[in-house]
Amino acid sequence: MPDWLAAIILGLIEGLTEFIPVSSTGHLLIAEDLMQKRGVLHALLTDPIKKELFTIIIQSSAALALVPLFWRKFSGMIFAIHVPENRQLLLKLSAAFLITCIVGMALKKAGLELPESAAPVAWATLIGGFVIFGVEAWSRNRPSTSNLSWTLVLIFAVGQIVAMVFPGASRSGSTIMFALALGLARPAATEFSFLLGVPTLLAAGGYELLKAAKAGALIGMDWNLVILGMIASAISAFIVVRWLIHFVQSHTFNGFAVYRIVLGLALLALIAWGL
Repeated sequence: MPDWLAAIILGLIEGLTEFIPVSSTGHLLIAEDLMQKRGVLHALLTDPIKKELFTIIIQSSAALALVPLFWRKFSGMIFAIHVPENRQLLLKLSAAFLITCIVGMALKKAGLELPESAAPVAWATLIGGFVIFGVEAWSRNRPSTSNLSWTLVLIFAVGQIVAMVFPGASRSGSTIMFALALGLARPAATEFSFLLGVPTLLAAGGYELLKAAKAGALIGMDWNLVILGMIASAISAFIVVRWLIHFVQSHTFNGFAVYRIVLGLALLALIAWGL
């Protein structure tokens, strides 16, 4: 497989899995491991700094793809901040984002996060599937609301922090499930999770970019491959999120739960067999 095709495939995987509750980390880990063993993208995947930089850049590209989908929301928070609804949304997004950054960075500095390796990701993927089943069953016959309270804002931040600490938990999966468990309607929970993902992923991308620049990793990057990954990630994320916005209007997340459980068990089996 040529490197340019591998970069596109990784971009597609990132875009397809970042905003659905299945863990983009887990999927990228599998794909990157298979490619590395076959000598594909050798210069990129064997350098931890470059590998992390590539991943965070295609994640940022997926986040940017959401801007046109939610342009009315984002433009309202910029150009019509005098409208109470827009002002409240900006305040709530800012609060959830800042809590995530402050607590998340503190936990990282304290070393309280699991490594992005096969075993933790496999367990998080598996457990996440059962959590989705449990939350869907819990919320099935309970009243729901589209009103985003400040308690729910805090819960969204907690969901993002959980995903930071437990790779494979899925940022979108954790935030949406926590919100559903507390009574937020599925469309409202999904939309706020997506909106919150944009500044969160872009901030993470900026942080990793600065870190890589200090380490001198930017000079040795093959930016043609990065750009291919970015384009593939943005296009696939745009398509998936546009589809999911309509999907959650009338469907549960149980299908994703089944997928996570099957994937988690498959990963654990491969680990047990030494593969």
